[in-house]
Amino acid sequence: MTRLPARLALAVAATALALTACGAQPTEETPVADVTAPSVSGAPAGEPVQACGAPVEGFAVTHDHNGEPLPERTSSGDASLLTEPTSAVVADDTIEPVATAPAQQLPVTVESCDGAVVEVADTSRILAVDLYGTLAEIVFSLGLGDNVIGRDTSTGFPEAADLPVVTPGAHDLNAEAILALNPSVVLTDKTIGPTDVQLQLRDAGIPVIFFDDTRSMDTIPTHIRAVAGALGVPDAGEELVARTQQEITAALDDAPTGAQSPTVAFLYLRGGMVQLLGGPGSGADSLIRAIGARDVGTEAGLERPFTQISAETMISVQPDVLLLMSAGLESVGGPEGLSLVPGLAQTEAVADGRVVDVDDTVLLSFGPRTGRVVTALAEAVYE
Repeated sequence: MTRLPARLALAVAATALALTACGAQPTEETPVADVTAPSVSGAPAGEPVQACGAPVEGFAVTHDHNGEPLPERTSSGDASLLTEPTSAVVADDTIEPVATAPAQQLPVTVESCDGAVVEVADTSRILAVDLYGTLAEIVFSLGLGDNVIGRDTSTGFPEAADLPVVTPGAHDLNAEAILALNPSVVLTDKTIGPTDVQLQLRDAGIPVIFFDDTRSMDTIPTHIRAVAGALGVPDAGEELVARTQQEITAALDDAPTGAQSPTVAFLYLRGGMVQLLGGPGSGADSLIRAIGARDVGTEAGLERPFTQISAETMISVQPDVLLLMSAGLESVGGPEGLSLVPGLAQTEAVADGRVVDVDDTVLLSFGPRTGRVVTALAEAVYE
């Protein structure tokens, strides 16, 4: 069964749906330990790298990676919307590293998001795992892909295809499979687990770093800088942040900026059991804004990232476009099956075929390839 992202897990629990939740925040029961790699002498100068840094509000849309305002985009008027169900496909899903052999500064002291202070002295055998594939995408984009020894099922780009999978049961980590790979450092977060497995690896003497669970446009530079700092390549990290900003900004040229921006509803569906409407903080809301559209859940006044879909809400908000993950659309029988979801049959979006789906491993990853995702989404939504 597909594991739900942290935000979705909370929504599912709130609606009493019997699915496995993940991504829980650290609790008082979560042990916090100082972990250092064996046989390491010396320590890096300065403060520890923060695995949970502050997001950059409006990254690449209204502000640059340093938080400075970007020039206001010139209005391009309104654009015609799609007229039939469309898949937003990223034209090139390969990884382009910013360097082939980035200069490293090791060892590095990192303050993990669970409070542990971790020392990283060896990055020759990296394992980067999370629900979205974001961390591995960053590692490869920094130029350290040759050091990666395994992958999760969400890491779907071609360069990682031949790596052994350490999540044989959907998104559940397998401790034995990971220990057999003998990683020198593990990069992860609480969207994947069980947490006991990650802590078991730490108890075995492996430096394990938890990064921020949140995924949005604003957290892209935060994640890149945190991962780059933890691996001792901060300069490559800054280069990657700058390149990612440039690609996203260029992608926004395909999005209209007229006053009559369309409304887009992000639906998270898993058959008849999970039928949720995205709202503020879903992750998709920032992508929707980036392409010059308005997020229906936010406009409707939803207060949570995900809320159970109701016929009354969908008929009332009348979204111009529906956005879904590809597997979610397939789970209800494709575009034709959307009419069975409460209220959708009464929307013009379904009647006129204005439905866009995006691959599950791409839509909410918010990694260095986000510029390509924005381009694909804009090209799908607008004719």
